[in-house]
Amino acid sequence: MAAANRKRRSGNRSGGNRSGGRHSRDNRSRDNRSGSRRSDGLDGTQVEGRQAVRELLLAGRRRVREVHLSTDSERSGIIEDILGLAAELRVPVREVPRTKLDHIARTDAPQGVVAISDRLPATPLDELCREGPAGRPFLVALDGVTDPGNLGTLLRTAECAGATGAVLPRHRSARISPAVTKAAAGAVEHLAVSQVAGLPAALEEMRAAGVWTVGLDAGGQVEVHDLELASESVCLVLGAEGRGLSRLVAQRCDLVASIPLHGHLASLNVAAAGAIACYEVARRRG
Repeated sequence: MAAANRKRRSGNRSGGNRSGGRHSRDNRSRDNRSGSRRSDGLDGTQVEGRQAVRELLLAGRRRVREVHLSTDSERSGIIEDILGLAAELRVPVREVPRTKLDHIARTDAPQGVVAISDRLPATPLDELCREGPAGRPFLVALDGVTDPGNLGTLLRTAECAGATGAVLPRHRSARISPAVTKAAAGAVEHLAVSQVAGLPAALEEMRAAGVWTVGLDAGGQVEVHDLELASESVCLVLGAEGRGLSRLVAQRCDLVASIPLHGHLASLNVAAAGAIACYEVARRRG
């Protein structure tokens, strides 16, 4: 979270203007600008780590082509689950020496298992903005988060807190790589993710759909613990560690909230800040 002061946007709408369909006449042009049309996928074709591979098989959201398993992996616990699920789904399991598995892997510690699958499906932004079985939208948008570990941890936290979707910009963001899927520990298999051409335009689309957008920044006008609109359709917007929210993204947010700090340090890691904000929303939603 950056220390720069952010001012609340003028002309914030009142509760009476929060109709999801009030800008329906230009939804098509908004879709084109924000890049919310359905795409071929989000990559994520190589999944590493025991928890991530098990959730990949459990979710059944995309086809798993094969699983590579180290010959020296102990056949107990999660590995037994992976073998059972792979057999049930008729996914080939190839046992390979540890040296070969390490050569295949793209992370430093694949925990003896690597899966190859179809790409992670992308969800159009307009679908994320609709109320579904889980209730009103609870979204997390990430502005310039390029560290794979932070991105994966944020996705895991958001899913555990009950978020219904995540929004990632196509540029200036970590992609869904093996490092991200491993850090997310399977969250990407359960959390709908939309990839957009530009986050500012996506925030405008959310606004038109009736979703409040709340940026996190040290100079916010309200503390996150006083965020009364958390029970509404809401999207938390988190910026990159160090630089925080970009100027245009901060301007497009309906309001900016801060997390109170009582120690000597001036900021939190973006993943830690995201966890506090996500669980504040979860607390208010009961």
